[in-house]
Amino acid sequence: MNDKRPICEFCGEPAIGVQILGCCKQEVCHRHAEQLLRDMKPGERKEWGVCYFVRYDEE
Repeated sequence: MNDKRPICEFCGEPAIGVQILGCCKQEVCHRHAEQLLRDMKPGERKEWGVCYFVRYDEE
């Protein structure tokens, strides 16, 4: 099995999701995620103004 789980762009830890803040896309771990993304359930997606948040499914 090929583990291609995304990693946090800030520290290299496994990413919990992606946050798009205007024109900036970031794959982030729990520590570097915005509070809204941390509070989301696995698989959940949210749009908030020009920001988008996607919480990855847990494996």
